[in-house]
Formats: sequence, C-alpha cells, structure tokens
Amino acid sequence: MDDPIPPLDPVAVRVLGALVEKQLTTPDYYPLTLNALVNACNQLTAREPVMDLDETAVLRAIGVLREHRLATLFAGAESRVAKYKHTLTDALLLTPGEVALLCVLFLRGPQTLGELRTRTERIFRFDTLPETEAALAALAERQPQPLVAKLPRAPGTKEARYTHLFGGPVETAASSAPLAAVAATSAPAAADRLAQLETETAALRAELAELKAEFARFRAQFD
Repeated sequence: MDDPIPPLDPVAVRVLGALVEKQLTTPDYYPLTLNALVNACNQLTAREPVMDLDETAVLRAIGVLREHRLATLFAGAESRVAKYKHTLTDALLLTPGEVALLCVLFLRGPQTLGELRTRTERIFRFDTLPETEAALAALAERQPQPLVAKLPRAPGTKEARYTHLFGGPVETAASSAPLAAVAATSAPAAADRLAQLETETAALRAELAELKAEFARFRAQFD
C-alpha cells in the first residue's frame, strides 16, 4: 500500500488486532464469523482495555477496515455464513515478527520491550531482546508511513514504551498508556515479576478454556 493509512478509531484497531490474533492462534476457526469476532474483541484476557462491543459496532469497524483495504468479507465455497478476515499482510509487506508485534500492540496498547517479547511468544518467538528491538525499529522506520513509535519514558517508570501509529499521532497514543503500568513501578522488582507471571498464567488458562469452548461448539454442529 503506497498511500498512508488514515487514523483508525480504537474499535477498528481492536477488530483488526482480533482478526490477526485469531488467524495466528486458532487457524482452524479462521476466518471469523461475526459472533466469533465480537467475542474475540471482547475477551477478558490479553486485552487492554477490555471492551464491550456489540455487533453493530464491530460491523461498522469492519466497514472502515474494508474501506482502507485492511479487511475483507470471506466467501468460501463451504461457508454458510458471512466470515471476515484481515488483509493487513496484503496491504503491507510485513515479516512474521512485525505482524506479531503489531497484533499485540493493537490489542494491549503501549508496552515495554520486555512485555512485547513475552506477549508475542505464542504467535512468534523472538530469541533475544535486541532481535525484538530490531523488528520494532524496522516498523518505526517504514516509509512512507512509520507504523510504530518509541514513546518518551514517563516520569516514575523504568522503561520506555512502544506504540503503534494506526490510531493517530504519538501524543494521542501516549496519553492512553495504562496508569496501572506507572503505578506498578513503585513496587519491588520481585513482586512485579511475580504479579506478571500470575497474570500471564491466568491469561493462558482463560485462553485454553476459550479454545476448548470453541472446539465444543464446532463439534456440536456435527452431532
């Protein structure tokens, strides 16, 4: 895509992120039906902030993404209902690592280098932090439109955060950084790490339960 992508609103960003994530984590159930896409957008895990979108809002966002050639309606021969898929990798030539980073940034907002490396592991494995940083730098140096920016380190925080630029200027994205991330830096490092591990474990358990439920619904169609 030669033309810059116009700024997307938070709902369109969430829908795009959900489509990318499900393609990579549950390919057997992708493209997504409208109901599955709404559920993916409203997940309680791996989403910051948690949203409560209805079908109308998601369809409106799909329309915006289709207008900008970032999503499309899937019309497979075996499909009985409308399904949707992203076309991010068709519009932009991206490496698997770059797609993974954008996906996590779409779904969870500004994050540190370490958070991004950890949270992309289930869709792409970066062996080192410098490798992760190099992929972010490539996204930040994209022409004609940078896709990622490194935010200035906020007062009271130990590390700078990275944000995607699909939603508008860096200042807008920076102002939406979770306040909880700032507060967490005042706790001891060991306590921070323990809390992070507990959160990630709970998220993985919830995602496993979601996958089991989706599989059960899929099997029920043939019973």
